[in-house]
Amino acid sequence: MALNFVKMHANGDDFVVIDARGRGQPITAERARALGDRQRGIGFNQLVVLGDCRESAAQLTFFNADGSSLDACGSATRGAAELLLRESGASSLRLKTARGIQECQRLADHSVSVEMGIPGLAWQDIPLARELDSLRLPLPGEPAACSMGNPHCSFFVDDLQQLDIASLGPSIETHPLFVHQTNVHFIQVIDRQTIRLRIWERHGGIPLGSGSCSCGAVVNGIRRGLLDNQVTVLCDGGPVSVSWDGQGKVRLAGSVTRVFSGWL
Repeated sequence: MALNFVKMHANGDDFVVIDARGRGQPITAERARALGDRQRGIGFNQLVVLGDCRESAAQLTFFNADGSSLDACGSATRGAAELLLRESGASSLRLKTARGIQECQRLADHSVSVEMGIPGLAWQDIPLARELDSLRLPLPGEPAACSMGNPHCSFFVDDLQQLDIASLGPSIETHPLFVHQTNVHFIQVIDRQTIRLRIWERHGGIPLGSGSCSCGAVVNGIRRGLLDNQVTVLCDGGPVSVSWDGQGKVRLAGSVTRVFSGWL
């Protein structure tokens, strides 16, 4: 069976989109892991598979490069939306993920905006190993935690340049407090509308950016009273925009770029 794919990136956060509409579900964890190998496969941070859906333009299924699954990926969702908006010629559409139906729009600057759902703030939604206040966890640095369909742990620091992310990230990712491990954010607040973000990604190391991590970081910053409702997130690879009113759905906006396409 031949499958078409497109390699894309969002400010360097790279992903592959496979169009499996009309093909069932041809991608297994083992196959995703093989495709994610940067020496022997295509290579990516995440893989998104487009499937048939009666409620929306497509059903999205996500994989990490190690073959593990995840419920949300902001960069790959924007990439899927970009391809389907271009295919349809529409200015908006709906996509379905494990988080539910997500509204996607083409913005005036040609970037893509997607709804990322309502964040999970209760300890069992993240989930944590025991009942705790997710706004201040009992860890050094008192990070905040939330879920955007995947778990996020946010540390607010004075100077990112002083941190060794590669050393700090893995021990926090695998801390027993996080039932399914966690993405780890290190956030320097520039002002109430701007943050600098570096990430240790669950199952993935240090990416140039991450849509869902950008959302989680802003949600936790707003909860702490450090940020306004519209924030520019400066990742290693470039900026994205995140907005949240403190109650409803988070919205993520930014550019996505097509790199190359092919078939498997």
